[in-house]
Amino acid sequence: MISRDSSRQYVRTVYKTPEFQSFYTALQPKVQLKFDYVIDIISTIYNLPTKFVKHLENTDLYEMRVSIGPNEYRTIIFAIDHDNIIEAKNIILLNAFLKKDSKSYRKQIEIALSILNNMEL
Repeated sequence: MISRDSSRQYVRTVYKTPEFQSFYTALQPKVQLKFDYVIDIISTIYNLPTKFVKHLENTDLYEMRVSIGPNEYRTIIFAIDHDNIIEAKNIILLNAFLKKDSKSYRKQIEIALSILNNMEL
């Protein structure tokens, strides 16, 4: 779970899987800062802009979007306590990847679903 700044009002708690944490730790510090920024937005803003979070069609999953120059990073996320991420108070970052093409999405969604199925929520 991310640390809390007592001066901020949080609308969501963000949990991280070991798979996400492993990906995040391997990133360059500049990229980690951008991830931290987007996670902070998800934690503190009720109505999330699609620039940062988008629903993945035909699934119960969402993607967190982090853009740095030409690189597009995606993190598959799941709203634990509500069908709609806007209403959710708890979300989990399942797995992350560097977007190379649209073909990689299906594989990453399958990985995310596997992680989710092996968790006790």
